[in-house]
Amino acid sequence: MFVVVSYDIIDDKRRQKISQKLEDYGKRVQYSVFECILDEVKFKEMIKELVSFIEEEDSLRFYNLCEGCLKRIKVFGMAEVTKDEDVYIV
Repeated sequence: MFVVVSYDIIDDKRRQKISQKLEDYGKRVQYSVFECILDEVKFKEMIKELVSFIEEEDSLRFYNLCEGCLKRIKVFGMAEVTKDEDVYIV
């Protein structure tokens, strides 16, 4: 599944922890936005980990995009939509 994660975290330490944890799951596409390609198990794992850092004044959002939605994403400038690269290390 393709998931866009965005966050607005007040505290610098919590914001850095969220950012570092998201790097384990996806690719940063803007300062507080990540694109992640995950299976259901990894998605639930990510949510559980990230929510543990969130306080009442923070905002953490997950947007699941369907295959049809991915085809309609428009990106301008140097960026491109994250792709699932078939890479196997033997």
